Amino acid sequence: MRNLEIFDSTLRDGAQARNISFTVEDKLNIVRALDALGVRYIEAGNPTSNPKDLEFFTRAALLHLQNAELVAFGSTRHRERTPQDDPLLQRLLGAGTGTVAIFGKSSELHAREVLGVSLEENLHMIEETVRYCVQNGKQVIFDGEHFFDGYKQNPDYAMRTLQAAASAGAMRLVLCDTNGGCFPDEIAEITGKAVARFGGMVGIHCHDDTGCAVAGSLMAVGAGAVQVQGTFIGFGERCGNANLSAVIPSLQLKRGYACIPEGQLCELTATARYVAEVANIVLPAQLPYVGASAFAHKGGMHIDGVTKLRSSFEHVDPASVGNERDLLLSEMSGRTSLLHKIRAFAPGLRKDSAQVAQLMDILKRLEFEGYQFESASASFELVVLRHLELFSSPYRVELFRIVGEQADKQESKLSSAIVKVQVGERSEITAAEGQGPVNALDKALRKALEVFYPEIRDIRLVDYKVRVMEPQRATAAKVRVFIETTDGAASWTTVGVSTDIINASFKALTDSMDYKLYRSAKGL
Repeated sequence: MRNLEIFDSTLRDGAQARNISFTVEDKLNIVRALDALGVRYIEAGNPTSNPKDLEFFTRAALLHLQNAELVAFGSTRHRERTPQDDPLLQRLLGAGTGTVAIFGKSSELHAREVLGVSLEENLHMIEETVRYCVQNGKQVIFDGEHFFDGYKQNPDYAMRTLQAAASAGAMRLVLCDTNGGCFPDEIAEITGKAVARFGGMVGIHCHDDTGCAVAGSLMAVGAGAVQVQGTFIGFGERCGNANLSAVIPSLQLKRGYACIPEGQLCELTATARYVAEVANIVLPAQLPYVGASAFAHKGGMHIDGVTKLRSSFEHVDPASVGNERDLLLSEMSGRTSLLHKIRAFAPGLRKDSAQVAQLMDILKRLEFEGYQFESASASFELVVLRHLELFSSPYRVELFRIVGEQADKQESKLSSAIVKVQVGERSEITAAEGQGPVNALDKALRKALEVFYPEIRDIRLVDYKVRVMEPQRATAAKVRVFIETTDGAASWTTVGVSTDIINASFKALTDSMDYKLYRSAKGL
């Protein structure tokens, strides 16, 4: 297999995405996860930009990484300073990393209009900065910012910026599609010309503003790029960066490149979920390879085909990337798909058994009432387990009550909930306040259950969705509530249906607690 360098920028470019904010501890945890996966370079931030990154580099120096090398990020020297007199450059060198990424302008337009320097002075800034870093013992990765746009404006000048960095000792010359506006065929053609001139020094950095970042990265590798930069699950500035969780398996499984150690590819999905968890986002289900829908099948013909021959509707084995097949249950599903789903946790049932027929009737009745199990596999599993008498809730909710009084002309900020549960001969009654009735109910229920089941402390609500199913009935309509829950190691979704949104929410909440207790009893 041919080696290919993976350069992850989740902690720098990814941190520039909307609603993403990493703590120092978050960043350290992601570094550990990417190192364990086998990523070669981890760009960890700009030590000149904020105190948080300064603290990170101080603490990161104590990490014992097995596979990855940390990279500090910075720019070429200030136009009015020498490298020796530039305080930001001095801080970059003091970050303690053996490799630094230096970005410079590869666009004539940006050199003149953004930096306000002559074209020759921009070349001097690149060359002097790179040389100074090399002289101070650093490996330098040069990022040619706006390279592709600059090449289309003035190809000779864009190439001269790369030459300036190469002459000064840069180890990699990375071509950046900073605006994300290039198509893959353009990326391939221009990368090929850079490779023809500079050989095995060329890398690629694509943004996703046309939805082509992964495709552009793959095309660049085909044209000779030896390093791919991106963020692990694709989030980043504006529309994001090349999604490395799609780039890595595409190149490793389909093109024979060694991106990460071969035995680690099966950890790809777990790493993607972990990065999403630390970033406090829900991993998009539609992500290739690692998303929950990547190997999900719903149509009857698809389900029948894939159960007979995996390759009929799956381009790779889900297990090769640590994911799993999911046969979705809906009105389009038959007994075969139901049986396949059940056998995952209740093996031994026969297709023609009375229990399977009864379960089909139960599920059809629940779906008629408004339940949807396609997106709530935990509730589906509980329905089956309860019917087969393989699980019953170890507690009983004796009562719950919501208090949401509101004073005149004053908006109430908090709701209150009271919950009483019984476990065996013991009862526990608790109260809690929350931001709205569902949040208060969630807190009160888990507070009561934690007395008996400490593992409940591990879980938290990740997502809460409400769907009005009969809008023509206005406030008398049925609502369907989905709740996604995680314990840090896994996540699951439950569903509740009622004409009362509180009751629907409570059904989904109790299912989420039951599923955690079931997993704990099984040692999961």
